[in-house]
Amino acid sequence: MRLGVLDVGSNTVHLLVVDAHRGARPLPAFSHKAELRLAAHLEDGDRLSERGERLLREFVDEALQVAEDKGVEDLVAFATSAIRDAANGEEILDRIRAEKRIGIDVLSGEDEARLTFLAVRRWFGWSSGRLLVVDIGGGSLEIASGIDEEPDAAFSLPLGAGRLTRDWFTADPPPADEVRALRRHVRAEIARHVGEVSRYGPADHAVATSKTFRQLARIAGAAPSGDGPYQRRVLQDTDLTDWTEKLAQLTSAERAELPGVSESRAPQLLAGAIVADAAMDLFELKELEICPWALREGVILRRIDHASPLTPGR
Repeated sequence: MRLGVLDVGSNTVHLLVVDAHRGARPLPAFSHKAELRLAAHLEDGDRLSERGERLLREFVDEALQVAEDKGVEDLVAFATSAIRDAANGEEILDRIRAEKRIGIDVLSGEDEARLTFLAVRRWFGWSSGRLLVVDIGGGSLEIASGIDEEPDAAFSLPLGAGRLTRDWFTADPPPADEVRALRRHVRAEIARHVGEVSRYGPADHAVATSKTFRQLARIAGAAPSGDGPYQRRVLQDTDLTDWTEKLAQLTSAERAELPGVSESRAPQLLAGAIVADAAMDLFELKELEICPWALREGVILRRIDHASPLTPGR
């Protein structure tokens, strides 16, 4: 069937149209996205502004028209941390549901981690053994580990690259004391959860997903996206540590000149690197392999498998 997936993220809202059926890999047919940066439209700390709601409603209109034009038979929509964290998030979604006749589910952070884990497992297969999956989004960090398609451990922390940049940095580039303070905060937050993963034993294969990791791997020497999804890409811990120090000295404009770094994502790349470096160090990972599949593909696979709920195990 032709399936549409509408992903309402903290940075980007993305409609992905795929041709999919059970037992086969989903084939991308069309992509329509916009960087709405909904997390930046939070007012009074936790309410999505009227402008943020208007931008989202306008994109949903566009997405529904694109889905119709592209012959989408089934459309599944979900929202992540920006809407999840907004005090009026459900209220806004209720208005969109009533007016647009489209249901948008709010995924919990744990659901995000589990669905991303499923996508990675399907991409690399059973030969990977015990997987450890790390995903840095705009609003949150997800980590999951397991031997099967359902992880043994899965959790989410409010350590997204965009969130941390907004909350911790006051200048571009940020002062050294702000970088150190963020580094301490990130490591303390992750360290509290290391035992949840390590109790099951070391990972056979450590994997990273998300644009943040793809950009970090690219500036460290990984192949460009134009080489295709089957090109093996890895991020070494030593390279990441070196680049984290370098990024702290660069302005956003200078980071945007690095290979694979977009102008819109450059401001939050340092915070993303600090989180990635902490995760690799605390989980004692020498390298992370970059997986082209992530949350959207996990949602697609779950839909194909069960043709109903997004939430695993329910």
